[in-house]
This record gives sequence, structure tokens and C-alpha cells, in this order.
Amino acid sequence: MGGTAVVVGGGIGGLAAAIGLRRIGWDVRVVERAGTLADAGAGISLHANGLRALDALGVGAAVRAAARPQYTGGTRAPGGRWLARMDGAALERALGTPIVGIRRAVLHRLLREALPAESLLTGVTVPALDRSAPDRVGVPAGDEVLDADLVVAADGVGSRLRGLLFPDHPGPVYAGSTVLRAVTDGPLDLRTDFELTWGEGAEFGHIRFCDGRAEWHAVLTAPPGVRHADPLGAVRRRFGGWHDPVPALLDATRPEAVLHHDIHELATPLRSFVAGRVVLLGDAAHAMTPNLGQGACQALEDAATLAAALATQPSVAAALARYDAERRPRSQAVARAARQAGRMGQRLSHPLAVALRNTALRVTPSRLATRAILRHADWTPPRLG
Repeated sequence: MGGTAVVVGGGIGGLAAAIGLRRIGWDVRVVERAGTLADAGAGISLHANGLRALDALGVGAAVRAAARPQYTGGTRAPGGRWLARMDGAALERALGTPIVGIRRAVLHRLLREALPAESLLTGVTVPALDRSAPDRVGVPAGDEVLDADLVVAADGVGSRLRGLLFPDHPGPVYAGSTVLRAVTDGPLDLRTDFELTWGEGAEFGHIRFCDGRAEWHAVLTAPPGVRHADPLGAVRRRFGGWHDPVPALLDATRPEAVLHHDIHELATPLRSFVAGRVVLLGDAAHAMTPNLGQGACQALEDAATLAAALATQPSVAAALARYDAERRPRSQAVARAARQAGRMGQRLSHPLAVALRNTALRVTPSRLATRAILRHADWTPPRLG
């Protein structure tokens, strides 16, 4: 089964979906409202499930070659005491791959390079869809209307198309936290590949990249919409007294490199990821908090599962029903787990609760921590045909 598809949204999930559809013989256009398809953040960790999805889509080797495996690190308290160590080697033995860190800009570039340039249409907003025909969808895209057998709505947490398809859904809500992040201007001599540090209502973490530079992020419990004239200065004031290498990471950062975003999620699960010939994917379907590092991985799972369903089912309707049945329960369960992890991690602010949490982490055997990661990362993609 082949056909014509339009993917609305050129982020990680949208590009991955386009790659998967092309691999099974579909003609695909990607429509993105931004003028250029580029970096939408700083850095990202990819777990085994995301890497396996990329393998199924044919781009896993390229991503692995550009990523840095995460073998060392863990979770610490602001004074530097280790609460839990990460055993990257144990994860690799269990799953065949460690977690890897990669710049979002690099991942975006590798996904774009897997698609013909003429399939990408940038600087175009899709204001609505024409779903008057039972088996076709009209997609207004600038001066033309694209005629499609299938539309993939991958337009992010604030998805316009989700709002059109499910007008009664309340949409995304503020998750209670805001994040500032950046990539250092040059390489640093860091002892670990990945760290999280949990304070009272605050988190700081870093990821090392292949070129020696690192991404850091600072998460704060705060009202939505708060912005700082000097974002880097605000991070220094809040985190500058934390353990090494937090001060060194901030010292290696240019002020203009700091990004600041509020975190939103779909706290109310969607009743379906499908509406006729339109299918929701990635954050448009299941935007979650970043506490498990699974947001992009779940979008990649979506892309691989959608391609496999369309390759093996007798009709588009049957394929979308299979996609919804497979992806909605899993992704929504991961979203619930991410929300709970945030409540027990960065969102925890009462000193006594923080102390109890830290004690529990210190006495938890490493094999149990590894098992918790396996619960979400041990996923195998369906065959594409």
C-alpha cells in the first residue's frame, strides 16, 4: 500500500515520520511553519527505544556515529554527594546499546539529510484542513493546496491541528516548571557523561557531546511566563554555589546562547490519536514532561509504528486503527510516569520530603534503578514490511 502523505511539522517526530513513509513507498511532503528547519533546543539523550526506532527507519547508524555514549554519571545533591550512580555498561548489556547524547541540531540535520530537499516546504502555516472527502484531505500550504491520502499532524505541543480535530480537548497545560539551557561555547574536561542534581524545587543537569562540549539545563519550579533580562545571570544566582562542574559549565556559556522555555504537557489524555485520515504524532499526541528523557523517543516510536502499520495493513483505516491501539496506551503511560518522576524529583521542594527522597535513592540497589530505565526503554519496533 502506497499513497501521498503530508506531514505538518518539521521537528524530530515529523521528519522521522516522513522518513518512515518514504521507506515504505509513500510520496511525502513536510510542511513546517518555521522559515528554516534547525535546532529547536540544546541537547538530547536517546534511550534504546529511540535508537531502535531510528534503526528501523534506516538512520540509526548515522545518529550513533554522531552521538556520545553515556556510561558514567548519575544523580547528586547540590553539595555534590552522589544519590545514585548510572551504570551505562549494565544498560548496554541489557539492551544492546547505552543511552547516547547528541545535539538537537545534529539530530535534526541527520533526519533532514535522509529526505530529498524538495520534500521540505518551510515558512508555511497550515491554518486548517479540508476533510470533506471521505478518503482524501486537502492541506492549504501557502499558494497551493496539497492533496493527501494521509495527513500526519506533528505540529508540537501547541498543535493547531489537534485543536481543530478535537475541539473539546482542553489542550496543553503548564506543568509547573520552566527550563533554561544552553550548549557550552567550547569543550570542557568533565568527569562524567551525564548528571542530574536535585535541589529543593530545582534541577541542574548536563550531557557531554562528541566534540567535548556539553549541554546543561536548569529546571525551576516557577510561575509561567517569567523571563529574565539576564538569563545566564539568573542561573548563576540560583545554581552558582552548587557542586562542580556546575560553575564551570556556566562559565563556559555565552549569555546569548541560553534558551528559556516553559514546560507544557497534555495532562488530559486524548481519546484517540486518529481522526479520519489525520493522525497525531509526537508532542501533538502526547506531550509529556522531560523527567524520563522519553519525549523524543516516544515520537520516534510513533514514526516507526506508523510506517509499519501502513506497510502491513490492508487499508489506511486499518493501519491507523492499529497505530492508535499500539501507540496511545504506551505513550500515555510513559507520560504519566514522567509526570510522577517530576513530582518525586525536581518538583519536590519540602526539605523533609527532599531528605527522605535522597535517602531512598542512596539505599536503592543500582540494579533496581537500571530496571526502572528498562521499563520504558526496552521496546522493539515492528517490522516495516
